[in-house]
Amino acid sequence: MTDPTLLSFNAGSSSVKIGVFRIGVNGPVKITRGTIDFHRNPLIFHLGEGADRIDFELESNPDVDLFKILSETLSCLSSHVDIGRIAAVGHRVVHGGDWFVGPTLLDHSSIDGIEALTPFAPLHQPQSLGLIQAVRKIRPDLPQAASFDTAFHRTNAAVVRRFAIPRDMHDRGIKRYGFHGLSYKSIATELTRRAPEIASGKVVIAHLGSGASLCAIEAGESRDTSMGFSTLDGIPMATRCGALDPGVLLHMLEIEQKTPAQLADMLYHRSGLLGVSGLSADSRELLQSEEPEAREAIELFTFRIAGEVARLATTLGGMDALVFTAGVGENQPSVRADVCAHLMWLGVDLDPAANAVNAAVISSPASRIAVLVVPTDEEQVIADEAYRVLEGKLC
Repeated sequence: MTDPTLLSFNAGSSSVKIGVFRIGVNGPVKITRGTIDFHRNPLIFHLGEGADRIDFELESNPDVDLFKILSETLSCLSSHVDIGRIAAVGHRVVHGGDWFVGPTLLDHSSIDGIEALTPFAPLHQPQSLGLIQAVRKIRPDLPQAASFDTAFHRTNAAVVRRFAIPRDMHDRGIKRYGFHGLSYKSIATELTRRAPEIASGKVVIAHLGSGASLCAIEAGESRDTSMGFSTLDGIPMATRCGALDPGVLLHMLEIEQKTPAQLADMLYHRSGLLGVSGLSADSRELLQSEEPEAREAIELFTFRIAGEVARLATTLGGMDALVFTAGVGENQPSVRADVCAHLMWLGVDLDPAANAVNAAVISSPASRIAVLVVPTDEEQVIADEAYRVLEGKLC
């Protein structure tokens, strides 16, 4: 009998990554992966990777109901996977607040709890909820689980999570939560497998993608992270601003008379690399550009990353290793080189040849701090957590 299948959904602000897993005797094993690209109109569903990738042009556009988009995507997937064997679904949910401290079964109560947290993550939470409801509509009998980015950071000390604001605001949930937790859990797990002596120490991980953040981990547990209350905080990103003086926001509201909606659009969609360069949100395009604004955007990006590495090393009381991950972190040697050049005073010494080919270890033998490139696999974390939660409920 064919093994049952598990799907993972990793919903971002501009794409949905789908993992397809065979449920074997030891848990989920990845078969393939796909991505629904919301940048395209009509939408494109990419199935597979590299030379084996197949692109399906969907009839749906980004504005239609996710039920129709998912139905069409599953129809494309059925040409390569027996979707009749799908036994469970796992979802990435960005914000779990203080309620969700680990993966959870999705039922009416937990879905209501996730929906109540939408004001805390207005860019990401609706996408996850839409996918959850779409799956329920297509297969009402299918058990679903949610994995939360914020849960990984529940090991942060109280002083790390608090803002210097009135206590009653903190008590109402205005605090630092941290995000990209599934990615950091993936890296912590992989470090334990490939370099246990590093995994047991003090490590700063730089998750550098369209959204970007850093995390300080000690013995595999989060101690601090660059993102705070929202996914806007920390370092500059593709279109998000990163840390910003609140006085700028007061100025825009009071003097420039911007509305909250205009402010949100600027902070989430027109800042970061795009805002500084005025050219592109894609670091690859900026690195190829000869325009001074492009170089300035990259310089600001790497300068702020290095500054955050140093701050997180302070939280840890030292640093044994620096890990680069995600799309930019795994694939852009010049970004890594610029960051590490700022950290030479900490004892970071890069091996240029290893860095140029995205080697697993890119520090030189003389470096006092190990520098690694480790691919992240959020879909595997989602699948593993869903399997753990749903093992007794598989269809």
